Amino acid sequence: MVTYQDILTANDVLKDVVIQTPMRRDSYLSEKYGANIYLKQENVQKVRSFKLRGAYYAIKNLPQEKLICGVVCASAGNHAQGVAYTCNELQIPATIFMPTTTPQQKITQVKFFGGNYAEIALVGDTFDESATAAMNFAKRENKTFIDPFDNPDVIAGQGTVAVEIFDEATSKNIKIDKILVAVGGGGLVSGVSLYSKHASPDTEIIGVEATGARSMQAAFDNGAPIKLETVDKFADGIAVQKVGQLTYQIAKDNVAKLVNTDEGLISSTILDLYSKQGIVAEPAGAASVAALKLIKNDIKGKNIVCVISGGNNDINRMQEIEEKSLIYEGLKHYFVVNFPQRPGALREFVNEIISPQDDITRFEYIKRANKGTGPVLIGILLSNKHDYPQLIERLAEFDSKFIDLKGQESLYNLLV
Repeated sequence: MVTYQDILTANDVLKDVVIQTPMRRDSYLSEKYGANIYLKQENVQKVRSFKLRGAYYAIKNLPQEKLICGVVCASAGNHAQGVAYTCNELQIPATIFMPTTTPQQKITQVKFFGGNYAEIALVGDTFDESATAAMNFAKRENKTFIDPFDNPDVIAGQGTVAVEIFDEATSKNIKIDKILVAVGGGGLVSGVSLYSKHASPDTEIIGVEATGARSMQAAFDNGAPIKLETVDKFADGIAVQKVGQLTYQIAKDNVAKLVNTDEGLISSTILDLYSKQGIVAEPAGAASVAALKLIKNDIKGKNIVCVISGGNNDINRMQEIEEKSLIYEGLKHYFVVNFPQRPGALREFVNEIISPQDDITRFEYIKRANKGTGPVLIGILLSNKHDYPQLIERLAEFDSKFIDLKGQESLYNLLV
C-alpha cells in the first residue's frame, strides 16, 4: 500500500529532478465560472507530462542488479517518455512497448528523450494489448516491468503533484475546495487524493474520465477493477480499459466523485485553452478543465485547481479536434440526402436550403445510380447552432427521407 509518508519521501527524491510546475490563477476561466480557477500546469514538465514523476521514482528505487538488467514499460506515450527520460539520465537500458495507435508525435518524443537507451516496440491496438506483450517480454528476458499506474512507487511519485499544490496554496494562504484530476489507469488521481486526504481533508478530489473510457467508474460500480469491452482512443492518455487494483482501492477511499467529459467537450477545451490562454494541452490534459462545465453550479465563489496533466498534443490531430469541437458545439452536421441527378440540382439546394451565412463543407455522392436520384453525403457548417431546427425543416422539404447522422455513430464512422 502507499502512505502519505511515501509521497513525502518521493518528493524529497524528485524535488531536484522534476520541474516544480506553476499553479496559476486563470482570469478567463475564473470569470467564466465565477470561481477562482487555478491551473496546475504539468504540461510544462520536462517531458510535458506528470508521468516523469512516477517513472523516475519507481526506477530510481530499484536495486542495482535490476537496473543493470534494464526495465520494460508499456504506455500510450507519456509514461513511455518518463521512462525514456529516466533511463537516459541514469544510463540504463529500456524497452518501451507502445500501441500501434499511438500518435507519431509521442513516438518521436520517446525516441528523443530516450536517446541510445530506449528501444521502442509498437504492439497491439490498445494500451492493454501492448501492456500484456510488455509484461510477457519482461518475464521472458528477466527485466523489471514498470507499470504506468499500478505500482506503489509510481503512485507515490505522481502524488508529489499534490505536495506542490498544497505547498503553494499554503504559501499564498489559499484554501483549496476542489481538485480536478484526469483518470486513466488511476495513478495520478490515487496519488493526489491520498496526499490530499491527509494534507487537507476538506478538499474534494474529483476524478475526470473521458466518456468513452470510464474504467474507474466501471470499477466503482463493479466493486473491483473490470475490463471494458471497448474504449474510445481519442483521449489516448486516459484511454485505459482496466484500472489497477491498487489505484482502484486508493481512489475508492479518497476520491469524492467521478465525472465524465464528452470527447467533443474536451476538443472545445483544447482549442479554448490554446486560443484564450496560449496553453497547449493534449486531450487527457484538457479533461480536468473541460469538467468545470459539468460542475459549474457547485463551484461558484470557490477555489478550484485543475491539473493539466499533459501537453503532448500532436499538431496533426488538430483537424480532428476541431471537427469534434464543431460537432459538439452543434455547428457542424452531416446528412445523407437523396439528390436529383440533373444539372442545377446543387445550385437549387444551395439557394433553397443553405442560409447565406452557412457553408457546405462536404458534398460527396455515396452511390450514383441509373435513376433520378442518388444518395449524397453532405456536411453543413452553421454560423449559429440555433438555426439547426429550421435547417431540418428545409431538408425535409427537399427530401422527406433524408438521414441525419447525429447520434448514429456507426453510420457516421462508416461515411465520414
